[in-house]
Amino acid sequence: MSTTLPIPIQFDVPQGWRAAPPDEVGAPGAAFVAVHLPSDAGFTANITVDGEYRPDAATLPEIADESVRHMAEAVASVMVTDRREAGSVDAPGLTQTLAFSVVTGGKSHDLVQSQAYLSVLDVDDPHRRVVIRLMFTSTTSQHPALLDDFQDLVRTVRPGDGATP
Repeated sequence: MSTTLPIPIQFDVPQGWRAAPPDEVGAPGAAFVAVHLPSDAGFTANITVDGEYRPDAATLPEIADESVRHMAEAVASVMVTDRREAGSVDAPGLTQTLAFSVVTGGKSHDLVQSQAYLSVLDVDDPHRRVVIRLMFTSTTSQHPALLDDFQDLVRTVRPGDGATP
């Protein structure tokens, strides 16, 4: 069952990417998934979006660390290759890049995942914080060619009207 985001957002999906049902592409907790064809050596580059209310005081770096720990439970080894805080005091953000390997279909794939975290405060109740996570996963060889697409999508994230992106 797909989840929805706690707040509506909109963004522009770059040309060459197509929306895919999260349940059908192995991302049942995602609110949105886009894939880029053709696959590279059996792995399809994808962008996923999820988010949740975070009533705790966890900082974006701490939330990013949680993602790394969660991924480390699923793969043999994960390495943070880059992490940067972004945005402003009113709209903080963080990006990080992870490198890891997975085995699918009996074949090992070296993958890279770029993550962007956006923190949004409820204008009516600033104690209610939502963290939106956007993730771009590709093979190491595809990553440089498709990274600009992901960055373009992240730049277009804006408050939504409740409709799908």
